[in-house]
Amino acid sequence: MSFFAKLFKKKKENKKEFFDKGILIFENTLEVIRAEGILKEKGIKVKVVGPPPEVRRGCDLAIEIPIVESMGIIKILKTYKLEPLDFIPYNKGQKLLKPVNIFNIKDFGKYLMVRAANMKITVDKDTLTIVNISGGGCPDVPFLASKLIGLNLKDAPQPKELGHTLCGYALQLAFDKVKELLCFS
Repeated sequence: MSFFAKLFKKKKENKKEFFDKGILIFENTLEVIRAEGILKEKGIKVKVVGPPPEVRRGCDLAIEIPIVESMGIIKILKTYKLEPLDFIPYNKGQKLLKPVNIFNIKDFGKYLMVRAANMKITVDKDTLTIVNISGGGCPDVPFLASKLIGLNLKDAPQPKELGHTLCGYALQLAFDKVKELLCFS
């Protein structure tokens, strides 16, 4: 391949990645949870992220979406009377407006802990037993812990079936992530 062909190919690849994602900013967490559910039900691949501090407007969560689908996604949400406050495209390499990862993963050797937002789940990697649930500030956290601790990750009920607060939602995200990391869904 000639020098010019490589140069133009590289520019073309970079241009494709420049604004390939964006985030939908919402008024509150319940709107984020509802929007995520609607969009996933419609088969749209979305990801819950933390909005960058510079664009946060009352909610610590946002939804990352493919920019090419943004108009259609916003239209779908409007049919459900759910309108985001803003849509912000971002550059993968951009440092200022990059979404914040809501997951924190800590490997303790025998145990794997995953934190999503303020909720944590810790699992014995050998037996897949849930050994701890902690975090959050919602009144259902002790209930969630009592229903999940001691169960095998494969047999445990989904946290979203047990709790309906922000903590239950965050625990579901951590639950799904730990299952993904331990190579099953």
